[in-house]
Amino acid sequence: MAHVTSIPKAPELAQLSLSDRLDLLDEVWASIAPEAQNIPVPPWHVAEVEEELAAMAADGNPGKPLEQVIAELKHKP
Repeated sequence: MAHVTSIPKAPELAQLSLSDRLDLLDEVWASIAPEAQNIPVPPWHVAEVEEELAAMAADGNPGKPLEQVIAELKHKP
């Protein structure tokens, strides 16, 4: 693994504004996204998702359409 010496450590990062740190996180995630299929998924994550999917199927409630949820969130006080 290549080591990049220009990556700031936590104390230096803490000096950045919250907005700048969030922008930095966005850049890191954007750089990871093209390789997301190479990120290993722990077995317990798979088990958790399977459990949730089984519970949703057993419930019989399909939930709300995404558009409706977004509209409701936008109109929340």
